Amino acid sequence: MDDVDGLRVRYRPALTMLRNLQGLPPAIEEAVAPEHMPDRRAHDCDAGASDRLDLHIAASDFAGMNTIRSICVYCGSSAGRDPSHLAAAELLGTAMGEAGIRLVYGGGTRGIMGAVSDAVIRAGGEVTGIIPRFLIDMEATERELKRLDELIVTADMHERKHLMFERSDAFVALPGGIGTLEELIEIMTWGQLGRHTKPVVIANVGGFWDPLSSLLDHMRDEGYIHTAHQVRPMVIDQVSEIVPALLREARPEGDTVDAAIIQRM
Repeated sequence: MDDVDGLRVRYRPALTMLRNLQGLPPAIEEAVAPEHMPDRRAHDCDAGASDRLDLHIAASDFAGMNTIRSICVYCGSSAGRDPSHLAAAELLGTAMGEAGIRLVYGGGTRGIMGAVSDAVIRAGGEVTGIIPRFLIDMEATERELKRLDELIVTADMHERKHLMFERSDAFVALPGGIGTLEELIEIMTWGQLGRHTKPVVIANVGGFWDPLSSLLDHMRDEGYIHTAHQVRPMVIDQVSEIVPALLREARPEGDTVDAAIIQRM
């Protein structure tokens, strides 16, 4: 994705995803229509890379359209015990890379963090890692971090989370530990307080987040979530459905957040 010039579609699955979206501006509908779509495979691709494209859609064609250009992924810095969690991270990262959606994440190169970032890079996508300096040796190494398109080293966790929020159009929580849970709850809290309307997805891989869903239901039933309509993350069991769901739920262009209030939280 190019923030200035518009959208560059690099893979045929992303083209198919665009065709399936509802409410596309006429200029984009015409650009991606099969009868108007010439074969524009990149010449420098591997011989077997038949899914590669190089289709450019101008930014002006997106006027009035909801867009998701970056997704913040919250997830564990370790691999966990269930191999399906790593597989889910790889599937999500591949879908993001193929759709031209930038990954914004905590910068780790190990565990589920490493799996999702590696998959985005392999699929031709871009990655922004945001990590506090004190965590570099715990979750990554300086050498490993050089493979990222953009690396931001922060002074502390608060700055890290604020930048992750600023850089992202949507949020996805994969399986993880206390840190992942805290990040997810915080972004939901900001939504409950009316500070943003960015979509939030809970990737319920193998029912991992079922206990949290039950707890939220219990809190709501007991009257402690007073603005339940603003605490409505999308709980999605199939990782392959996450990117299409976010593209459908994208907030309108021009929908703003109170950055000053978020910064104080």
